[in-house]
Amino acid sequence: MNRALTARDSSTRASLRSAFENLGYEVIPFKKTEEQVLQNVPKDVRLTVTASPAKGQDATVDLSVKLAGHGYSVAPHLSAQQVRDRAHLADLVARCREAEIKDVFVVGGDPTDTPTEFKHAHDLLVALHELDHGFTDIGIGGHPEGHPSVSEDVLFQALKDKADLATHIKTQIVFDPKVILNWSRELKRRGIDLPVQVGVPGAVHRQKLLRVSGSLGIGASAGFLKKQQNLFWRFFVPGGYNPAKIIKGLAPHIGKPDNTLDGFHIFTFNDLHSTEAWRKKTLEGLS
Repeated sequence: MNRALTARDSSTRASLRSAFENLGYEVIPFKKTEEQVLQNVPKDVRLTVTASPAKGQDATVDLSVKLAGHGYSVAPHLSAQQVRDRAHLADLVARCREAEIKDVFVVGGDPTDTPTEFKHAHDLLVALHELDHGFTDIGIGGHPEGHPSVSEDVLFQALKDKADLATHIKTQIVFDPKVILNWSRELKRRGIDLPVQVGVPGAVHRQKLLRVSGSLGIGASAGFLKKQQNLFWRFFVPGGYNPAKIIKGLAPHIGKPDNTLDGFHIFTFNDLHSTEAWRKKTLEGLS
């Protein structure tokens, strides 16, 4: 009995250590993001750069090119709501090729004032594949909690249509490991076999979260607050939010045949110092 427990504990620790060693960080293209990344993030941590409606698509690629030049593996977000047309897309792809950026993440994005010929992420994916894009890894978004006005079957079919044009899925923020695991199992059941990177909020200070939302120009909007009020509430629970709970709940399931879980993707909200300190401390405790 004790030997079985020890073996199980050893296996769990190994899966957790692997998960924390291979975390990816998402950053927002603010003025000081490049400096903050260089100060806090090791070169072996994968990065993605969001496409912020307030900053525009070109700011995302600008920062991605700079970070790639510093030796980081980086994936820019390409937003269907921010890429103006096929000529704009071709220019963005050419810049990524020149910088030897091999990864990209394609999203539908939030509506902006930018006129665009792409309505959805699928439209942008199709146009991307008509180019000699050079990307070896193309990510798409997953929504484990579904959508209140769209049926589950419609959502899974849309994801399946995009999956044929992608190589992995990154999920939106979900706080319940059981919801994510069940969703990943359903992906497998429906024949969507892309590896899933689970989106997890990092060790973010509450004040930083509010400052970032304000800097994006969305913190005070009624629409944003209505959409995200439940998300924000989760950060303000007594004792604060601990990202390790989600990872500990899911890491032992990575690689199991009944699901497609592959790793974790940290939404840092640019609180890079705290997030990296948390990752290092956790790894030390698992060594």
